[in-house]
Amino acid sequence: MDIFLQTVSAVNDETRIQILNFINLNSEVCVCDIEKAFKMIQSRISRHLKILKDAGFLKVERRGRWAYYSIRTPLDRFRQSILEEISYLSLESPILTKGCNATS
Repeated sequence: MDIFLQTVSAVNDETRIQILNFINLNSEVCVCDIEKAFKMIQSRISRHLKILKDAGFLKVERRGRWAYYSIRTPLDRFRQSILEEISYLSLESPILTKGCNATS
């Protein structure tokens, strides 16, 4: 029951739904590019990403000083169905413009 509630709670926020959709559309995204796309400060983006990661949607890979987020695979059927439902929404997703110095 706790896992179910954590998952539902994670997608009970418009910004998190948009971030999840953005990452799903772009495969793997650097945290700096997410900040840029959503025009949010790092601490706010990090909080949303942590909630999505803790709910089992995201995996993170550190490369130098940057964190790269992608959809965790394999996803269980419940989380996969949530991602599919999100893809049916008429969401305007920001354009991914890679702008951080990934080698720093």
